[in-house]
Amino acid sequence: MRTALLQSSGRPGSTVENLKLLDEAAGRAAAAGAGLLVTPEMFLTGYAIGDGIARLAEPADGDGADAVADIAGRHGLAIAYGYPERAADAVFNSAQLISADGTRLANYRKTHLFGPFERDHFTPGEQPVVQAELAGLRVGIMICYDVEFPENVRAHALAGTDLLLVPTAQMHPFQFVAEAVVPVRAFENQLYVAYVNRVGREGEFDFVGLSTLAGPDGIARVRAGLGEELLLADVDAGLLAASRAANPYLTDRRPGLYGSLS
Repeated sequence: MRTALLQSSGRPGSTVENLKLLDEAAGRAAAAGAGLLVTPEMFLTGYAIGDGIARLAEPADGDGADAVADIAGRHGLAIAYGYPERAADAVFNSAQLISADGTRLANYRKTHLFGPFERDHFTPGEQPVVQAELAGLRVGIMICYDVEFPENVRAHALAGTDLLLVPTAQMHPFQFVAEAVVPVRAFENQLYVAYVNRVGREGEFDFVGLSTLAGPDGIARVRAGLGEELLLADVDAGLLAASRAANPYLTDRRPGLYGSLS
């Protein structure tokens, strides 16, 4: 499945403008043969927007989801996007996957919040593995800091995730995560990882870009620079199967030795 990675910070604070940008990117991605478009963390509203997070937060089936579903349907590709989700009295840092026919397939709430900014504005999610079936692949979702916990990604590997989507707001000086950690996570867990970042300064944060699609062989199929880009790369189910057959990590595990981890 051809996968498009939209590296952009959009227009922080304006859902309307970000939906326009998403529509334009979806058109370009679909024209290039993509079946899936992935945006960064909190793309729908912006990340460092302070009290705007609570003001712009909406339910998983709210107006924003309807607008993304319309975009997905018109362009004929699935879309995974980051947004602030309101549920009861809580706000979650969430990412949702919508199919090419506009169906809501999966909604994930970030389980590991990074730093005081996120802990001040969000409630952590409690479900570590969220998956959906898409184009013959089992697609999982997590957000940014979540991928830096090896237990998180291993849980997806054990649950059969083929392609792990990671909308991200990775800032300076942690670019080594995109450069080194993400390809290692893909290799040690034998899955693809689509890591899609924001760019430029936003509030107190300096986002580093470097979005990538890393394969189960630990090789980045594509790598962005520091500016806004739309990247395209293929998730190859045949290569995934061959890589899993050749790599013994998951079969050589000895879970009985790891009880102390929990």
